[in-house]
Amino acid sequence: MNAPKNPDSLLRREIGRIGVATIAMNGVIGSGIFALPAVAIANAGYFSPWVFILCGVLIICVALALARAASFFDITGGPIVYTTHAFGRYVGFQTGLLIYVSRVAAIAASATLIVSYGAAIWSPLASGLPKIVAIAGYVFLATILNAGGVRTGMIAVYLVSILKLLPLVLLVLVGVPSIEWGLIAGADVVDSGTLGETMLVLMYAFIGFEFSLINAGETRNARAAIPRMLVTTVASVAIFYTLIQLIAVSVGPDLGDNEAPLVVLAERLMGPLGAVALGLGVVFSVGGGSLTSFVTAPRLTFALARDGSLPAWFGRVSERTGAPINSIMFCGVLCFALAISQGFVWLVTLSTFIRLVVYLLCIGSLPRIERTLPEEKDQFKLPGGLAIPAVGFLLTLWLISHSTLQNFSIAAVIVAVGTLVFWLSTRSNAGAEVMPR
Repeated sequence: MNAPKNPDSLLRREIGRIGVATIAMNGVIGSGIFALPAVAIANAGYFSPWVFILCGVLIICVALALARAASFFDITGGPIVYTTHAFGRYVGFQTGLLIYVSRVAAIAASATLIVSYGAAIWSPLASGLPKIVAIAGYVFLATILNAGGVRTGMIAVYLVSILKLLPLVLLVLVGVPSIEWGLIAGADVVDSGTLGETMLVLMYAFIGFEFSLINAGETRNARAAIPRMLVTTVASVAIFYTLIQLIAVSVGPDLGDNEAPLVVLAERLMGPLGAVALGLGVVFSVGGGSLTSFVTAPRLTFALARDGSLPAWFGRVSERTGAPINSIMFCGVLCFALAISQGFVWLVTLSTFIRLVVYLLCIGSLPRIERTLPEEKDQFKLPGGLAIPAVGFLLTLWLISHSTLQNFSIAAVIVAVGTLVFWLSTRSNAGAEVMPR
């Protein structure tokens, strides 16, 4: 079955405000917060909670800018739609490709990590055929859940979200009385170089909220629901992270080289049972993040096919479930291949860098979107016009400047390959039009 002229009309709008918040939260809260507090302590000591606050300010500025852009559109694609409208199909395609590569590699990494945790219970999972079978089983389960439609995929995401948040919330409630407010308030400020490098690493724990933008074509009242819930969720997560870091540096100032700092904190605050609960939280957190990625990643190739930048095959929507079935199946196969090849690790290390580049492109799209599209009733507005997006743009650009030449080089390779794919696809889809908003 070929992709219809308006494939978004076949998608079922079954995601509400809570769903938007859950997708955004799961996109942000993943494996990062369970490991990065130790990195922050090692680099900044008692000043580390302030670094988390600065990361929160940056990401809130970016989220506000993207929320404003989202208020103009209600079709699937998110960043692809914004950059296509402002800069044309080529830039929109490259934006989607960068996000997609990052997301698929992250799902593959999550599958491998979950199986690695399982190896602690059953050692044969550590290598060989049992490991491959376990990875295949996880990817197959995630694929089938999402092939059943967005409602089925979201039910799984809701369940995992509860299981991942409970241990973290318990850690915060038990740990707040132990915060050393005086030591943190009087901490020595780190130099600008250390600050930038530390923020670049810590931003891995903050990125991912843009997931909720991608599913606009399956969100009820997307123009209103997505912007407000997106900003609320990102601000709440930033505050939550800061509380966790306040507790981490107060209870565990010696954990700078620990690979599982929150598990150690839980053991110190709540005993062995607390450590077990946090360990399970890691598994559910990684699983929740990858399930959320599986809800959103296939919608990227769907959106690119809709715009004529990928073969129409990716735009096929199941008449029974209303899901972009071919894109989901392709995503599953690619995730499995990456997970067992170990060639995907370098892509995961690029995750933060790639996402920051995408944020720059999206914020850069906003002025043209503002000029060319009319206002809607009750549309999400920003105080000061483009002032907040400008601050977010400059802060993101400053942060990217602390990245490595290797990151720039690998991103350039991805863009070069994407250019070839785009040229071949657009030649075969000559005459295809970009979907209206």
